Amino acid sequence: MITIAGAGLAGLACAYELAQRGSAVTVYERGETPGDSSVARFAGGMLAPWCERESAEEEVVNLGSRASDWWAKITPVHRRGTLVVAPARDRAELTRFARRTSGYRSVDGAEIGALEPALAGRFAQGLFFEQEAHLDPRRALRDLSAKVQELGVEIRYGSPAPARVTLDCTGMAAPLPGLRPVRGEMAILHCPEVEITRTLRLLHPRMPLYLVPRGEGHFMIGGTMIESSSDRAITLRSLSELLSAAFALHPGFAEASVVETGAGLRPAFPDNLPRLTEQDGTLYLNGLYRHGFLLAPAMAQQAADHLLPETSDEDHRERQTA
Repeated sequence: MITIAGAGLAGLACAYELAQRGSAVTVYERGETPGDSSVARFAGGMLAPWCERESAEEEVVNLGSRASDWWAKITPVHRRGTLVVAPARDRAELTRFARRTSGYRSVDGAEIGALEPALAGRFAQGLFFEQEAHLDPRRALRDLSAKVQELGVEIRYGSPAPARVTLDCTGMAAPLPGLRPVRGEMAILHCPEVEITRTLRLLHPRMPLYLVPRGEGHFMIGGTMIESSSDRAITLRSLSELLSAAFALHPGFAEASVVETGAGLRPAFPDNLPRLTEQDGTLYLNGLYRHGFLLAPAMAQQAADHLLPETSDEDHRERQTA
């Protein structure tokens, strides 16, 4: 029997990988529902390894390149790519972004309008990362919870973990040296007047914005540079800058309703890369930073390889040929 502390993104992903290999698994979760206490509920859900290379290590691309296929077995994945644009005055930001990334093609104003008619005539140049995708984080957590239970995993909601577990996936609650909180802020808008079908990134030196469609006129917006260790609610300054950037992307967002705002503290190590750490007989998976949905599949596979080494080689071959 393998016991896991935490039924957030990392804990559920590990439970899935372990159950797929035939292991009996019990997960303990203080919250009452899937994702109830997980910072992943505030995530963008972008499966965008090539875009993330702009500010992350090459390892993020390597670990995240198969995430879309992994998630597609569990929850709807929208393989629409990522479109990166910048106002004319910030074209240097687009050049810088292109220099630090790969896996894109340059697009002109006409192709931007063809990809997203709502943006026709608004941007002269952009970058299109065609292989990237996105998902709905909250639905993904619910679907993953249901999937692991179908595989026989027992999830004990409303139950603190025992003092000793096999695997700890409790994020900032884990007693790991070097772990630090990194703040992320978001808002969900309802704006049926604007139709956008794929993840957009608007580059701006002060406030880079990402916008992810959630369906039925809903959009999640977040800022890649709004980070601190404060756990208070989103600030007025941050919210106004997010909304201003959304308006710069499309003026129709001036009429949007703000449905929800949120802020969460994401666990990160100094290098912003996830780690498997063994301490006092417990294996810890932690430090997913802002790449949770992108990196959780690969890190869960590594955790399963560590805990069930006799299945590692066979499972690796199966993943390579899947």
